[in-house]
Amino acid sequence: MNQILKYFPNLTEAQRAQFEQLYALYSSWNEKINVISRKDIDNLYEHHVLHSLSIAKAVQFRSGTQILDLGTGGGFPGIPLAILFPESHFKLIDGTGKKIRVVNEVSQAIGLKNVEAVQLRGEEERGRYDFVVSRAVMSLPELVRMIRKNISSRQINSVGNGLFCLKGGHVEEEVRPFKKYAEVTPLTQWFEEEWFKEKQLIYLPLC
Repeated sequence: MNQILKYFPNLTEAQRAQFEQLYALYSSWNEKINVISRKDIDNLYEHHVLHSLSIAKAVQFRSGTQILDLGTGGGFPGIPLAILFPESHFKLIDGTGKKIRVVNEVSQAIGLKNVEAVQLRGEEERGRYDFVVSRAVMSLPELVRMIRKNISSRQINSVGNGLFCLKGGHVEEEVRPFKKYAEVTPLTQWFEEEWFKEKQLIYLPLC
């Protein structure tokens, strides 16, 4: 939790309380449903929560922004971002019902009012959103083909509507088809922890 406060010191008391509750909730659910690697649960705040919040270093979602978290798994990056941006709306989808159950239970337990979680595959989602966010669910070209239909034409944010995708390792080949307009930011630009080396945030404007 200290790592969250280190990089996001201006949280409200309500936001701090919500973030603080995540460890106990995910630890409990992880014993029933493996939503996070059991070896990794002790690194929840660094490897999952802070990793998710790197998107907030690139964009400050304005009130009323609609965001789709595709392939959310146990709720990342959607739940941390929903805590940080309570005036934006987040739809979290995943094809695995057990994981969506965890997302709903965690969201309700911490009192999130701006999250909708649905068992749904990306191909089936027909809604329009200002942004799609994702953590390495598939190759970038495949992901872009899937979500183009979901990007709204309205503009209310300081950056153009599109995709924010968190990836690890070498991404040059995946980004090549989009190199004229893709923005790839190493997470070490914002976070000094060793784990963030070779982790990137890719932004693609798609409208």
